[in-house]
Amino acid sequence: MTEPHGGAPIEPWLREILRCPVCHGELSDVTGPDGSSELLCHAGCRRAYPVRDGIPVLLVDEARVVAG
Repeated sequence: MTEPHGGAPIEPWLREILRCPVCHGELSDVTGPDGSSELLCHAGCRRAYPVRDGIPVLLVDEARVVAG
C-alpha cells in the first residue's frame, strides 16, 4: 500500500491493528482536502488523522472532524 503523493507506505501489519483512539473504530486510507494522506474513522466520531512520512499521527488534537 502506498501513500498518495509520495511518502513511505504504512506497513500492512501495522495498518491492520490501527484503530481510532477516540471510539476504537476501524480506520481507512483516504486523501485529505489538501491532497495529503489521512486515516479516516468511519465510526461515529468521523475523525481524519494525518499520515506524515508514512507515520500515522493518532493524536486527537491533530485530527480533523469530517462532516457527513
